[in-house]
Amino acid sequence: MSKPIVIFTIGTQGDIRPCVALGQGLRRAGYPVRIATSANFADLVREAGLEFYPLTADFQAMLEADRTITDRALNLRAMARIFRERYASWAANWVEEGLAASEGAGLLIGVSNSTLLAKALSEALGIPFAIARLQPLTPSRELPPMVLSGSRHKLPGVLSLGAHYLLFQMVWGVMRPAINDIVRPQLGLPRYPRYGPYLFKSDLHRAKVVNGFSRHVLPRPADWPESSQVTGYWFFHQPQWRPPEALSEFLAAGPKPVYIGFGSMVSSNATSFTETVLAAVKKSGQRAVLASGWGGLAGEEGPQSEQIFFLRNAPHDWLFPRMSGAVHHGGAGTTAAAVRAGIPSVIVPFYGDQPFWARCLNRQGVAPPAVERKTMTADTLASALAATQHPAMIQKAMALGNAVRVEDGIGEAVRCLREWGLLPAVTEDAALLSLARGTA
Repeated sequence: MSKPIVIFTIGTQGDIRPCVALGQGLRRAGYPVRIATSANFADLVREAGLEFYPLTADFQAMLEADRTITDRALNLRAMARIFRERYASWAANWVEEGLAASEGAGLLIGVSNSTLLAKALSEALGIPFAIARLQPLTPSRELPPMVLSGSRHKLPGVLSLGAHYLLFQMVWGVMRPAINDIVRPQLGLPRYPRYGPYLFKSDLHRAKVVNGFSRHVLPRPADWPESSQVTGYWFFHQPQWRPPEALSEFLAAGPKPVYIGFGSMVSSNATSFTETVLAAVKKSGQRAVLASGWGGLAGEEGPQSEQIFFLRNAPHDWLFPRMSGAVHHGGAGTTAAAVRAGIPSVIVPFYGDQPFWARCLNRQGVAPPAVERKTMTADTLASALAATQHPAMIQKAMALGNAVRVEDGIGEAVRCLREWGLLPAVTEDAALLSLARGTA
């Protein structure tokens, strides 16, 4: 039987679901797949037919325990301090958990803030290693780091490269206590130098990388090395999901509504924020489905009026094609779902890569400029909602959706990993067994 592939990933729903989708694709290709992630996603992983291994890091509990984190989310220095302390606390368990997940594995894939853990385990155990990303982080002269991309003035190539390495140094500053003080010593590995593992031509920059986003949303920079490939999005499907009868009745009772929801984001004042959103919907005259998610919005589930319906959550691949547009936070997963559905977006960023994806969609003509969350009023959101109903934006969103839907991002990622020689050989029996499990 083929050796298992282990995907290490921590974060929110938008971080985990694409990784689970990639894992399903690898399983269909004949490989046993383990997902090492936080316990709040155990059911999601197991229901997808993959093996779950625990990895201490619960973003949901962290955000729910301190909702003011989102108020500081675009302050890079504040977020670095918060996460440096949190990762160091979580990392106390990472080596034991990582060794258990990696036992007998044939490939370790690190995602986002789990990358340095997966890399350390690969060194200690002699197992091949690769990186999976949902955001463009490969250094480039053409594409500046996400925090600078989209500025009015093109950054000179040498400054763009320098800015990438400065960003990586900030990442290292966050991860250093967890990796250098805990993970690498416990694995018997030497600590990285103080400047970390991200300098020019380091092992990490030579690692093979599959980037799970679409070239139609963000073209692959021409100066990226062959070791970093853009595959297309990795979509996770839940075909067994059935909508509540009340939701089906609401959708059938009038024109397509707009979706408004902020996924895994939370709000320190969800009630006031929701009141602003509801006022904007009333001004726009549109119908709306509001999803409370992890707590970004507040409301009782069910129809509130002929214009408003509240729900906890629903799979985006089912819901978004039934919407006229989507107001969301701009996370990689939600952005991908809106693009795939062929509908315009209004992005209200909270933190991280969200302002970047807002700029990408705006450049593609499928979203108005991002709405600033802290200064958002009913008028500004209503104006953005009106923009999504412009025929030109609707047509561009439909065209972009058509282009993305014909991509096979998961299949391309598997092809790249095979071409690079990172996937162990699959026996015929293992392939048949995996296919049978996938269709069961």
